[in-house]
Amino acid sequence: MTNRPISISLTNIILLVTLPLLLILLWQLRSLIVVLMIAVVIAATLAPIVETTQKLGLPRFLAILLVYAALIGTLTGFGLIIGPTVVEQIQSLIGRLPVYLETVRSLLSDLILRLGLNGTGAPDIINQLLDVQGLISWAIRSSQQLVVRSYSVTRGIIGSVLSAFLALLLSAYMLSASKQLIKDIINLFPRPWNQRLAEQIQPVGKRMGNYIQGRILVSGILGVVISVSLRFLGLSDLALGLGVIAGFTNLIPFFGPILGAIPALIVATSQGGLTFVWVLLLFAIVQNLETYILDPLLVGNSVKVSPLYQLLAVLGGAQVLGIIGALIVPPWIAGMGVLLENLYIKPKLIAEGHQDISN
Repeated sequence: MTNRPISISLTNIILLVTLPLLLILLWQLRSLIVVLMIAVVIAATLAPIVETTQKLGLPRFLAILLVYAALIGTLTGFGLIIGPTVVEQIQSLIGRLPVYLETVRSLLSDLILRLGLNGTGAPDIINQLLDVQGLISWAIRSSQQLVVRSYSVTRGIIGSVLSAFLALLLSAYMLSASKQLIKDIINLFPRPWNQRLAEQIQPVGKRMGNYIQGRILVSGILGVVISVSLRFLGLSDLALGLGVIAGFTNLIPFFGPILGAIPALIVATSQGGLTFVWVLLLFAIVQNLETYILDPLLVGNSVKVSPLYQLLAVLGGAQVLGIIGALIVPPWIAGMGVLLENLYIKPKLIAEGHQDISN
C-alpha cells in the first residue's frame, strides 16, 4: 500500500477560507436577505398585473407606478373604511377574553359532573388548560418568539415600516429593471447553465406569483364569507374582527384555518350551545370549501407542490423566520420546485428512457 502525498491547491485553500467568511457575512445580512425574499415574492405577485397594464400601451415604468398606486390606494381605502371597526372589535374581543374563557371552563366543568368524571382529575386538567393568566402569558411568549424570529421586525414598529417600504421599493425596481437584473445574474453562471437557468426565470416567477395570488384570493373570499355568516349567527358585534382574523390567519397553510377558528368558537361558546354548533358547522363547511374547491382551483393547480412539502415549508419558515417565514417560505419552495422539476427530474427521466414527459 503506497502513501500518496496530499496536495492542496491554491483554489481549495481560497474556497476553505472564503466559504466561512461568506457564511458569516450572510448571517450578518440576514435582515436584508429576508427583505429581498419578500421583495421577490411581491414582484412575482405583481408582475402579471404590470404586464396586463402595460398592454394598454403604457410605458413599463408608468404601468408599474399605476399598479403600485392602485395597490397602496386599495390597502389604504380598506384600512380607512373597515380599519377602525376591526381594531375596535379586536380590542373588545381581547377585553372580553377572560369572561369567555371562564364561561368555557364552567361549561366543561358541568359536562364533567354530568358524565361522572369528577374524581378522575379531569377538572384539574381543564383548569390548567383554561387558566386565563397562563393562556395570556403563553400567548405573549409565543408571539414574542415568532416576532423575534421575524428578523425584519425585530427593531420595533419603525423598523418594520422601513422594511416594508424597502421591500416595496426593491420589488418595484426588480419589475422595472427585470431584464437587466436577470441578465446580470445569469451571466454569473458558466455555459450551458446560464441558458438553462434563463429559461426557468419565467416559470419560477409565475409559480411563485400564482401561489401568493391564490392564497390572497382564497383568504379574502373566506374572510368575507365568515364575517357575513357570523353576523347572521348572532355574533354581529364581533363578526368583522373575527372574519379579518380568520382571513389573515388563512394565509398560513394548514395551521391558519385552525388558528382563525379558535377565537370565533370561544365567543360562540359564551352565546350558548346552539350558537357554538352553528359556528362549528360554519368553519367545517368553510374548511371543506377551501380544501376541495378553492385551493385546488386557485392555488393547487398552479403551484403543483405536494401538501407535505407545503407543510414542511410552513413549519421550517416559522421556526427560522417566525410569522414572516410562514408566509414567504412556501412560495419560495414552490419556485424552487420548478428548478428541481425542470433541471433535474425531467432530464433524469428522459435519460432513463421516459420520453413522454408531460409539461
